[in-house]
Amino acid sequence: MVDIAHQAAINPASARDVATARARVPLAAVDTGQWRALAQRAIEPNGYYLPAWEQAVSATARGRTDASALAAFDGSSTRLIGLMPVISLWCAWKIPLPALVSAHPYGTLCSPLLDRDAPLEAATRLLQQAHEAGAHALVLNDVALDGAAMASLNQILTRDGLKPRILSSYIRASLDATQDGETLLRDALGAKRLKELRRQRHRLEEHGPVVFEVARSPHEIGPALEAFLQLEASGWKGKRGTALVQHAGDATFIRRAVPALAETAQCEIVTLRAGMTPVAAGIVLRHQDRAFFFKLGIDERFAKYSPGVQLTLDLTRHLCADPAIASADSTASADHPMINPIWRGRFAIGDVLIPLRRHDPVVVLIHGALAAHGAAYAAARRAVRLLRK
Repeated sequence: MVDIAHQAAINPASARDVATARARVPLAAVDTGQWRALAQRAIEPNGYYLPAWEQAVSATARGRTDASALAAFDGSSTRLIGLMPVISLWCAWKIPLPALVSAHPYGTLCSPLLDRDAPLEAATRLLQQAHEAGAHALVLNDVALDGAAMASLNQILTRDGLKPRILSSYIRASLDATQDGETLLRDALGAKRLKELRRQRHRLEEHGPVVFEVARSPHEIGPALEAFLQLEASGWKGKRGTALVQHAGDATFIRRAVPALAETAQCEIVTLRAGMTPVAAGIVLRHQDRAFFFKLGIDERFAKYSPGVQLTLDLTRHLCADPAIASADSTASADHPMINPIWRGRFAIGDVLIPLRRHDPVVVLIHGALAAHGAAYAAARRAVRLLRK
């Protein structure tokens, strides 16, 4: 098997490498108009694969640059019906085996865009593109396991006698925004918890009138973004060196993506102020009828008033009152202590290994390598947590 993997993945002069160059195109080379049109027709929303967002990520974001695309066109070769941003397994995790991995768009959702008018054709052609690129497998990270995109891919895989493998999964919080906001919050938190949050809000008002603001227009969103970046950097993310503004590439990405999405009403920044002081702010993407809660920043000087929770309560009311929004993805980690008690909807997110050939021994190697990498990564995270205690 090692010989098979060596021949399939490492030989730089192989004809397969030439095919790879033809089958994958640089993300920047995808026609933006076609991409936008496909996003409008996508069978499953994904705000993080909107062109203005993912192109900005791939251009400068730290550790996420130079993505390629598997682009599927219809039979006439004129209409884009599927798009999957990808990188090689080597670029993702330094594993020298022939697989492609969904390009991570900063937000934790990588469900590909499939045309709702031709989802099965789009799924088929994307898998064909990956095969022609020389890949033996696709690794889809952070996909909605029960979403429409994965359902279409599963249907094609079943037809072709291929079985995907779930590498890992977790349950993530979401919001049913079709409900009445006040009723939803009362059912989720209970009268006692809401009373305590109202008390904290009244205490916060001692620092000035508490106002919830929504910045939507490009004119409004620039100053709101800078306020958010300062809040994020002032907290624990800044102490750990992971705030967006602390890295030139990340700062360039977010300052490019947010105003561009505001131009098409697909991004807003929500801010909670006490007087003139912003105490919490968040970035929210919009795609079709779904919102995506990207990041939250708070002023930790006001931590005893629960500013992040206060902002999320107002955001919940805001989204539930918006007839254009049916649901919201928290894009949070499993068992998130802040969002999970408030947004009580749940859906499964996972990493999936998709074989592209039947009975392929190289896929066994890829699966083993991914399992070993996952175990090593988990051990490293445990060690870091111990060091921080």
